[in-house]
This record gives sequence, structure tokens and C-alpha cells, in this order.
Amino acid sequence: MSRYVIGRVGQALLVLWAAFTVSFVLLQALPGDAILIKFLNPELGLGPEQIAEIRASYGADVPLLSQYLHSIVNFLSGEFGYSVQAGVPVGDLLLAKLPPSLWLATLGFLLATILAVSIAVLSTLAPFAWLRSLIQSVPSLFVSTPVFWLGILLIQVFSFQLRLIPVINPGPWEALILPVLTLAVPISAPLAQILIRNIDEVMTEPFIAVARAKGASRSWVLWKHVAKNAILPTLTIGGILFGELLAGAVVTEAVFGLNGIGGLTQRAVGSQDIAVLQALVVFSAVAFVLINLAVDLLYPVFDPRLRIRERAAA
Repeated sequence: MSRYVIGRVGQALLVLWAAFTVSFVLLQALPGDAILIKFLNPELGLGPEQIAEIRASYGADVPLLSQYLHSIVNFLSGEFGYSVQAGVPVGDLLLAKLPPSLWLATLGFLLATILAVSIAVLSTLAPFAWLRSLIQSVPSLFVSTPVFWLGILLIQVFSFQLRLIPVINPGPWEALILPVLTLAVPISAPLAQILIRNIDEVMTEPFIAVARAKGASRSWVLWKHVAKNAILPTLTIGGILFGELLAGAVVTEAVFGLNGIGGLTQRAVGSQDIAVLQALVVFSAVAFVLINLAVDLLYPVFDPRLRIRERAAA
């Protein structure tokens, strides 16, 4: 394994440990207690001794350092504890809520990528300067559009006015169309902006002027020489955005009533369900780190200069 890969994997493991430790400390510092919130309800009729036994069963009465060590060992073995509010293993909750969020994030990111590439290509190949400027302003419009407003607007137009997508009892794929579009529009904006800027920078390189002087068309130069050099910085921001999407599109899921990771996060925050919140933070960190690790490992594939530099350092 090369030094480059070992270094990136080591950094990823360090980030995961830091995310677990910081989230554990911050969650333990929260005021209130999820067990007391649920079991101090007078309707349950539980006495202090019974509540103390329940706290002991959840391991809430042991020192924080012991809880930290116990939690990190359990997480390494795939045990995420029990949800105080739901009364079921946290792992089961995550597995039940993950598919809708995973589909939403994956399809939203793919559509955002298509939108971003289309905007960047059109802004480069448009025949008139005023048209290129108009297309380049589209990402600013997209990124400034509130997600909740866009979602409600799409429901109003496509469901109530055009009656193309049912709001009540839609099919599994119909239910994803409007949420994916809502998520893709704002995400495509930073991708398009970076892609447009990189294309403009590469277009000013001397080798592009040479290719153009030899008679190459603007579109041939774009696909043959510019695209490969302009895609590298876009990969980095793309990895960050996809990691954020997997962490949970809370607003989009709330607008469309999707029962995914976003909704689970919302309920866990409201009830201070520490075990669920800790698992969600670790899940988000793992998703974010793995995606960005994959992007880092792809860099030498697209940029031969990194491979040459690594061979020279070996």
C-alpha cells in the first residue's frame, strides 16, 4: 500500500475517532435526561426506585469515562445501544430509516451533477456573451432559493395544478420525484459555480490557445482538453456535498413527509435520545469520511502529477 493511501486512511480514522469523542462529550453536556423525560410521566406511575433501576439498565448511572469506553467498544463491534423513546435497538432504527434517505441523497446528487454539468457546458458554448452571462447567473439563483419554499412550490405546481404526481398514496418512485428535484436544485449551484470557474481558468492556458490556433473548435477543446483538468476541484466539493446529503436532508424529508434519517434525527433531538443521536453522528461521520476518502484515492487516477510526485518521494 502506498504512502499516499496509508496517509489518507490514517487521517480518515483520526477524523472518525474525533467525531465520536466530541459528539459524546457534547451530548453528555446537554441539559435534561431522556430517561427522566420519558419515565417521569405521572401517568406511568413509576416510583424513584423503579426509575433508578431503569437508569441502571441503560447504563446511565456509571461514570462518564466508563460510558465512553463502553460506547466506543460497542460501536466498534456494531452495537449502538437502545433507543430510550422507541425501546428498540438503535441499529434496527437506522436500518429501517436508511433506505429512503439513501435513495433521496443518491438520486438528488446524480440529478444535481447533471444540472451542474449542463449549466457549465451551456455557459461555455453559448454563442453570445449576454447569453453566457445569463446562464452563469443561474447557480446564484439556485443557491438562494429556500428549500422549503421550492418544495411547497413544486407540490403546488406538479401535484395540485398539473395533477402529474399524486400527493396522497404515491408509488415508491413517484414519492421520490419532487423531493429529489427539491434537493438537487440548491446542491447543483456550488458544483456548477466551481465547474464554470475551473473551465474559465483552463481555457486561458497556453496549450488551449495552441489547440485553438490549429483550428480546433471550442466544443472539441472543451471535451478533449478542458474537462479532465477542470473536474478535479469539483470532485472535492462533490464529495463534501454528497456526505452532507447522506447526513440527512431534514427539511426536504419534513416537507414531503418522508420517514428517513432526517425525521429520525428530528425526533431524537426533540426527545434527547442520546443513543440515537450518538449513532446518527457516527453514521454521518462514517459516510462523510468514506466518500471523501474515495475522492482522495481517485485523485491520482485523474491527475498523473500526483503519481509522479509519489514515485519521486518513494
